[in-house]
Amino acid sequence: MFIRKKYGKKQLHSCLNALIIWSLFLLYLAGCTSNEDLRIETKDDTIKPLKSGPVVYRLKWLYNTSVAGEIWAQESGIFKAHGLKVKLREGGPEQDAIKDLELGRAHFGVASGDQVIRAVAKGADVMVLAQIFQINPLQWIYSKDKLSIVSPQDLKGLCIGVTYGGNDEAILSALLRMYKIGPDDLDFYAVHYDFNPFWKGEVELWPVYRNTQGIVLQKKMAQNGKQVGFFNPNTFGIRFVANCLITSKKVYSEQPQLVKVFTEAVLKGWKDAMDPAREFKVAQTIHRLDPETPVPVIRQQLAETRALVVTGSPNAVGTIDYRAWEQTAEILMTQGLISRKVNIIPILAGPPP
Repeated sequence: MFIRKKYGKKQLHSCLNALIIWSLFLLYLAGCTSNEDLRIETKDDTIKPLKSGPVVYRLKWLYNTSVAGEIWAQESGIFKAHGLKVKLREGGPEQDAIKDLELGRAHFGVASGDQVIRAVAKGADVMVLAQIFQINPLQWIYSKDKLSIVSPQDLKGLCIGVTYGGNDEAILSALLRMYKIGPDDLDFYAVHYDFNPFWKGEVELWPVYRNTQGIVLQKKMAQNGKQVGFFNPNTFGIRFVANCLITSKKVYSEQPQLVKVFTEAVLKGWKDAMDPAREFKVAQTIHRLDPETPVPVIRQQLAETRALVVTGSPNAVGTIDYRAWEQTAEILMTQGLISRKVNIIPILAGPPP
């Protein structure tokens, strides 16, 4: 009523037309913004260009030792020293770094090799900048008091835990195929979050991440007087790529300087975090974000992580293992986990020169 009294219909239509024209003009300007102004989703669900917001980095999992390099780069000031304001976002079972990249909700992320290959097979534009883990941390824990496993053939007749649909299923299937072990030669148990079947001895080998869960279970078993063994598929020729630093093809091609600097900062974080001389400080830093894990346990986890990340010179941290990527792609294709063959060479880009 107030508007109708103050303005006539002609004036109201003129105002609406002006508003529409102005809105179209703003949309045009938005479309003409620089490529450097990648739009991101912030914590309050508003959208801001990159230059006025942080670089968003989606991790693969929750804060723990498996993301030691990223935590150290953030908390020690490495990102800041590289001129970067970084927002670390935890991963988890309900988070997908590749999806976040595709939707523009993150600039960088962490994903395993099989996640990348599966996504590319479905048409995703993902670029791999560095390979963080040179050896996959997925292994099977068992009691050496009861078992002696020196070769894959020793698995015959045993009950082995498998997470159906998980990396461990793909890795185990590839191992059995390589050594011509049939599925009837052993028993499988569908793994969930309950460790009781393993503690009771109903399942003899249980899948764990050697550098995190493996350390915790090893300690508990030792307290019960049990000697612990780990069955490592990598030892027997299965090189299945684990965590890698990734970005989208859009960010890689349109913001090469950002990609280069960010990659350098992440790898610097990992090199420093894996330095034995910094172990205690790094463990304390991780403990602040992962308070449920005691510092002494984190130090053990760091030592094991070091063996998986630094397999040669510290300067080689982040090196892309092309043969391991080829084998990972072959495993996925053989097991029918991807519908078409993926040319992995173009996606293994590394940082821009």
